[in-house]
Amino acid sequence: METTEPSPTWDTAAHSEAVDAIEAGVGEVTYRIWGADWCGDCRAVLPDLFAALEAAGVPEDEIAVHEVDENKDGEGVEAYDVTHIPTIVVERDGKELARFEESEDRPAAEYVADRLLSSDVLA
Repeated sequence: METTEPSPTWDTAAHSEAVDAIEAGVGEVTYRIWGADWCGDCRAVLPDLFAALEAAGVPEDEIAVHEVDENKDGEGVEAYDVTHIPTIVVERDGKELARFEESEDRPAAEYVADRLLSSDVLA
């Protein structure tokens, strides 16, 4: 998916706290991301998230990307109860720590970082 290409304009320095929190979760959590290039919310949200994941050094094997069709059908949709896209699920040992769906009150990277900081992962 093109929407998984990191945004070249995302400012790592301006988001250093989010990058640090995501970096602290490397090796501890996995990211499951559902989206599609046809989805406007995905095009708005995912490139910045992938820039943050890249800046934090999250390895590809800790990120699972699931493309969905226009009916929001795709791998893992039923198992993870995905009804909106993008959906970002952060897990540790199969336990869901964070879920970002479609849009929130702040960017996805900040949302995920806040959830990681409030979980026991970074304790």
